[in-house]
Amino acid sequence: MSVKVCKFGGTSMADANIIECVKQIIESDASRRFVVVSAPGKRYSSDKKVTDLLLACHKELLKEGTCQKSFSAVRSRFSDIARQLELRTDFNAVLDETLKRIESEKSEQFTASRGEYLCAKVVAEYLGFEFIDAENVIFFNENGTLNGEKTYKAVAVEAGKAGKAVIPGFYGTDPEGKIKTFPRGGSDISGAVVARAVSATLYENWTDVSGFLACDPNIVVNPETIETLSYKELRELSYMGANVLHSESIFPVRKANIPIQIKNAFRPYDTGTTIVPTSRYIPNGRTVTGIAGKKNFTVIYIEKSLMNSEIGFVRRVLSVVEAENIPVEHIPTGIDTMSLLIESGDLSELKLSRILEGIKCEVEPDIIRVIENIALIATVGHGMSSSVGTSARLFKAIASAEINIKMIDMGSSELNIIVGVKNEDYERCIKAIYGEFFGK
Repeated sequence: MSVKVCKFGGTSMADANIIECVKQIIESDASRRFVVVSAPGKRYSSDKKVTDLLLACHKELLKEGTCQKSFSAVRSRFSDIARQLELRTDFNAVLDETLKRIESEKSEQFTASRGEYLCAKVVAEYLGFEFIDAENVIFFNENGTLNGEKTYKAVAVEAGKAGKAVIPGFYGTDPEGKIKTFPRGGSDISGAVVARAVSATLYENWTDVSGFLACDPNIVVNPETIETLSYKELRELSYMGANVLHSESIFPVRKANIPIQIKNAFRPYDTGTTIVPTSRYIPNGRTVTGIAGKKNFTVIYIEKSLMNSEIGFVRRVLSVVEAENIPVEHIPTGIDTMSLLIESGDLSELKLSRILEGIKCEVEPDIIRVIENIALIATVGHGMSSSVGTSARLFKAIASAEINIKMIDMGSSELNIIVGVKNEDYERCIKAIYGEFFGK
């Protein structure tokens, strides 16, 4: 029997009218048996997400010892939704108990998680589904990673008992029984975890866009929608800023070969984007699947003669950066050169100074310099590996736009080519690449 797990994002939970539409979506397909929800998002551009309202509660609690004033906004949002949906439950009592526990726990992660908790309570009653609290089925290890073995078993047992259920996304419990949250946007991960646990045939991720676009619509007008892409392509595009789906959400479903479908809750009949296991990916004839990027990187350029013959050279350089607890995004190398690409937001002036001094001490480079305000742009697609002249087309398009490339990094899988350009050239570069491969 087909089983679908549906995750609905914050925009799909923003108010009662949208939740009514969500009910129609779920009831239109009997296989949509398990639903994971985010906290209500913005109703309009100047509105606030419920999670942000809850974080304000925590700040007030730390300052005043109570958060009743800030919680009033949360109460208002959920009371309005419950009243308009005509829920039988006395939801004010649920809100009173939630406030009491927030003030008792005094935990930022617990407080932040209550948006998903309350939303799942609302949706479960409205649908007539069982409510399964993520607190009782999603478990983390001491190091903060998901305890998969314990979690999948617990979810499967409770889901089996329920038959149909709503589960709040974003949180679970740590080994001490305290509420712990995934990273922001982590309800995508929760949905993937549930999908794997119940052996779903499809994980539907309902959001406010009709799938992945070939590039940022704020840069290129009406870019093409990607109908199908592989897990690997998704990982590359999500990592480089295409944020329709949390990049970590693919891991639970990938191991079980469960496809993901991105759907638009406001346009449910749109085809959307289907993400399939790489082994099942069928090329669509396109050389490039999508283009994505991020601004504001810093490059630490190192040059030293005979670098390649020094045992442990790379390790010693990276140990200096590791000591500052900073991740390195990319490490392009040459025979006598090495560059470290680091997100500028991770580098304070003091940390950068210590890294430069540490590298000088460890490896005594001939030249070391810093290049700031660099943007990275990834051109991604399985078709690149089988298309002759892809790199030539890419670099010609960038050159024709009179953009100077500061860095090139090509993955050994031939799945992507990453170029570094000045921040100021970022938008023009994406337009040039898109125009070359998509003809616009």
